[in-house]
This record gives sequence, C-alpha cells and structure tokens, in this order.
Amino acid sequence: MRLFYLILALNAPLYALDLHLPTGNEALLKGDGAGYFQFVDRNFEGQQTTPWEGGQFGFWRDPRRVGSGIAYARFHEGMDVKPLQRDAKGNPLDEVKAILAGEVVYVTPSGKSNYGSYLVIKHDWGEGPFYSLYAHLKEALVTAGTKVKVGQVVARMGYTGSGIDQRRAHLHVELNVMLNSDFDLWHNTGFSTPNHHGIYNGMNLLGLDLQALYLAQAKDPALTLSSWWRSQEAEFEIAVPGNAKIEVVKAHPWLREGAATTAPSWQIRCTRWGLPVSIKAGTEAVSAPALTWIKSSDVPHYYATRGLISNSGKITVEGLRFIQLMTNP
Repeated sequence: MRLFYLILALNAPLYALDLHLPTGNEALLKGDGAGYFQFVDRNFEGQQTTPWEGGQFGFWRDPRRVGSGIAYARFHEGMDVKPLQRDAKGNPLDEVKAILAGEVVYVTPSGKSNYGSYLVIKHDWGEGPFYSLYAHLKEALVTAGTKVKVGQVVARMGYTGSGIDQRRAHLHVELNVMLNSDFDLWHNTGFSTPNHHGIYNGMNLLGLDLQALYLAQAKDPALTLSSWWRSQEAEFEIAVPGNAKIEVVKAHPWLREGAATTAPSWQIRCTRWGLPVSIKAGTEAVSAPALTWIKSSDVPHYYATRGLISNSGKITVEGLRFIQLMTNP
C-alpha cells in the first residue's frame, strides 16, 4: 500500500493547482452563469437590459455595432460574483475567501480606488508569484503580512467603489501577474494624479482568465497553471529591443521558448488583453516596439485588443504605454 501511494506521489504534477472559489456561490461550476455572475446595467441602441454576461471575465461590456454584428469595447479583468445572502435591508452577507494559500500584501480602505475597499494576496507555490485581488468589499478581515490558507475567510462582500450600488453588490475577484516592480516611475511619467496603491495599483496587475481557469481545473484536477497559461490563444505579437527588462518572463521563465537569454530583440505573443503567453529570441534588432503579427478577426483590431492595436494594424499610444510598463525600458 505504501508503494502504491509513493508511485502516485512520484507521478503527480509538481505544481498542481489548488484553486478554490472565492465565496460559497458554486453556480459557476454547475454551468449556471446567471446564478453566478452579477449583472451590469446596459443601454444599447435605446434598449435597457441587465445581462449577467457582463459580470464575466473578458470582452463583455460597452457593445458597439460593427457591420451586422456587435463588438464589445470594454474589457473586464475579473469576475463579478453575485451574493447568495442578503440581510433584511438588502446588504450582502457573503464571506470572501482566499482562492489560494498565500500572504496578504496589501489592504486599502474605500475612497481611493474604483475598486472601493480591496485587498491583494500574493501566492507562490513554485511557478512564480501570482496575486489575487478582492474588491468592492464591505470590510477586510486581514491585514498586510497575514499568512492565509486556501479557503480562509479574508473579508466580507460589499458594494464599495464607483459605479456599484446595493442592487449590484458583488465580489470582484482577479488572479494576476505583476508587470513592473518600478511602477511608480512609469505612473509618474504619464499621470498627474497620485498613485495611492504603489505596486498593487490595478494597472500594474494583469489578469489571467480566472473564469476559464476554474472550468479547466474542474475538468482536469491535476492541471498546472503554467501549462494552462501557455495554452491561451494569442491575438498579436510584438517585437521589443533586446535590452528590454520583461519582469513577467523573469518571474515566470517557462514562458520563454528556447535557451537564449540574450538576443537582438524579443518577440512576445500576447492574448487579446496583452497577457504574454510566450517569448522567443528575435533574429533582427529593433529600436522600438513593433507589431510583427496580428490574428485575422471580424472584430476591429482596436476593440479586439482593448485599444492596444489600431484598426490599421499599428501599435496605439495606449499600446506603447502598456508595452513600456511591461518591458520597463
């Protein structure tokens, strides 16, 4: 019997993911989107609706008519989880739980962010650092420096932050990677407003498709995050100078293809919202970021890439700012 369990242990994936849902709402894993995601208020072409689809991760907000179809101009970087319990006044009662084991690295009160009151937990189980973010909280029940177990209660659901009311009370949850440890320098060159949140500013935390990750793990409990991340579909590729400091790849070296650690340039393949899924050495030097490939799509490039690439196939001003943040030139 001991030999049996030893064989199981030796054949188990080294970094199997232990991802738990952030509240008691389990409708996501039962295929009940309407039961899981909080709706958004939508006014499109004179029709007012409250679609639950807008609470999902991805391009589900701000519809635009494009030919005979519809494109969504606004990217939503997390999941909006609706409450299961409310008190007599309509306030949510749901507990918020850590989706992975880790350490609380940031807690902010309401009033200085569109996220309202939010907290960030850092996780590292051997595949590099990841950061879960929990927003619109009524209150946090932990402080920075607290070590938490997976499933541990860390906060209570609320509706703090701009654009949120009691009707739409929910937990906004993300799983992210950090783009730049020198975020303040980047922020100060482009914004006149202060950065109240240091490196844990939402602009510096780039989201993974947490919704898809939950569903993938449900199908394959032995899933590793690194293999799943690399399998995500790329939308475009950029080349950046060889001296670029790409912290995401340094933190997650398995994103690099091949053994090269120096090159004239680096070619980075990204998802629709800019998440790198692979990087490889380029053979030709570039002096500035350049678009080298973009997937053919019926959706205009600007809408398909949250404004990073123009409809004519050029990197936009917003795109260049994003690349500067990611590559720390």
